[in-house]
Amino acid sequence: MIWTGFILGILGSFHCVGMCGAIALSLPVGKGSGWSFVAGRFLYNLGRLVTYSLLGAGAGVLGKSLQLAGLQQTLSIVSGVLILLLVVVPATASARFRQATGLETLLTNVKKTMGWFFQKKGIWALGGVGLLNGLLPCGFVYFALAGAVSMPTVPDSMLYMLLFGAGTFPLMFLLSLSGKYIQMGLRRFFTKAIPYAATCLAILFILRGLNLGIPYVSPATDPANMASSAMSGCHPTTTNR
Repeated sequence: MIWTGFILGILGSFHCVGMCGAIALSLPVGKGSGWSFVAGRFLYNLGRLVTYSLLGAGAGVLGKSLQLAGLQQTLSIVSGVLILLLVVVPATASARFRQATGLETLLTNVKKTMGWFFQKKGIWALGGVGLLNGLLPCGFVYFALAGAVSMPTVPDSMLYMLLFGAGTFPLMFLLSLSGKYIQMGLRRFFTKAIPYAATCLAILFILRGLNLGIPYVSPATDPANMASSAMSGCHPTTTNR
């Protein structure tokens, strides 16, 4: 299931073009050489990957605690349901949730700090912008985190989010160099395809948690093995019926 993080990242990169493209295109050019320009954009995107990996660690810790409680299969189903909810819940509801929980204040501070980095000179400041950019609200990051929570170990959750970031990297890096290579029609096409791709991913997680005995999709899991693997940090073994 880890590989789904990379596929989700590739699909999500077109969403990122619309949501975060303005930030990538407004990165300061500076007065350095052409190498400095490219390196700065690379660090910006690398910063995003670092933040995604750290978010994955947090998701992994949450998932691990639920696994220790014997809720691994339930967790996979819940992750799928959460992804479906993210597809159907309107953005206005998400904004209300951020305001009610105080996350909106945190995001305001993140944006202010990003503005501070934008005023700095040097390519390392662009890495700081990328680190903070990974904290901005994004539906596809939420999709990825829902999947990362259901990974069997914390390193797997981090790898899942790293692969998600790697999937977004090529297109976002190209955009930060020059947005003219990404046609508006292509962006609209992938924006429309996003809900369908997310729904397929959600169904995959739900099937995985149902323990149907379908190889690779919904393998039958030995409960005793699952509990012992959660304690040891190893992957649970599966048996095909």
